[in-house]
Amino acid sequence: MRSTPSKLGTDKLCKCAHLITLEPYTQAAVLTTIAAAIVLANLTIIAAFLNSRGPGEVINCYLLSLAVADLLCGLLVVPLSVYPALVQRWVYGDLVCRLVGYLEVTLWAVTVYTFMWISVDRYLAVRKPLRYDTVQTKIRCQCWMALTWVSAAMMCCPPLLGFNQPLFDNDSLVCLLDWRDMAAYSATLAVLVLGPSVITITYTYSYIFMMMRRVKSGAPMHDKEYATALSENLANPSHIMSFILVLLFCVSWTPFIVVRAYEGTTGSRMSIIPHIHFIVFWLGILNSVWKAVVLVILSPQFRLMLRILGFTLCCRHRARMQMELIGMEDE
Repeated sequence: MRSTPSKLGTDKLCKCAHLITLEPYTQAAVLTTIAAAIVLANLTIIAAFLNSRGPGEVINCYLLSLAVADLLCGLLVVPLSVYPALVQRWVYGDLVCRLVGYLEVTLWAVTVYTFMWISVDRYLAVRKPLRYDTVQTKIRCQCWMALTWVSAAMMCCPPLLGFNQPLFDNDSLVCLLDWRDMAAYSATLAVLVLGPSVITITYTYSYIFMMMRRVKSGAPMHDKEYATALSENLANPSHIMSFILVLLFCVSWTPFIVVRAYEGTTGSRMSIIPHIHFIVFWLGILNSVWKAVVLVILSPQFRLMLRILGFTLCCRHRARMQMELIGMEDE
């Protein structure tokens, strides 16, 4: 028996409607996976750093700050987009939407500033290899990190006070602060966050790579003690590892910045690629996961910390023996 044209049309409509109803579940599943990956990756980083009892490198304080910022994003920002992805609307009220938008901007600013301090730390290790241990201490590093968190929280707080309205982006499924009503403040904040950071990162890593080329080419140096200390510091994989982290952060967030800049300039919504806003925003958020991957691949010290953490979780006695053997346990 043949189906009538009206019945065929109804079947097609039902199939299309079925596919459409599946899409929110797919988005919710993606967001749940991202949240779980961020929390797991950064909890591992934090646990590995806190479990190591030795002095370690000063850069570990900055990496710990990055992990805390990413963990807060995975706990307080991403999960709140899962249920709205299912119902395709914001359900938690304007106050929570404003708080989520504020957290996004604050944590992003903390991350950018932290990368700036990491580049300064690596620059000082190369610029002053003989005095690095006295110039860069853990107490000084912790003070810089405290100042970074406080300053970022205060600079980003005007939208939290109700000076503009939060917006739920139905495409990216996240609350974003509407900066168009505060154009002057938005431009000032962008200059304060990106200006010093971009200039500092560009200069410091340019100097580091220039010195790497100079040492590799065998250029003569008058002070042998300085040359020896410089060669030892340049051999530290933290230079390349930190640069890859910065580069990966830029690559992750550049598509989102380009899309927002285009829409802010033209006043039209970009819709060339389906779900482009969802893709570019959550691609940036995924940077919180890639940091752990980079640390595992490029940081021998972090891999050692993971081994110690594994020993600690499996057998405390074996972990203590392992730390004694590698000299990381306090005397």
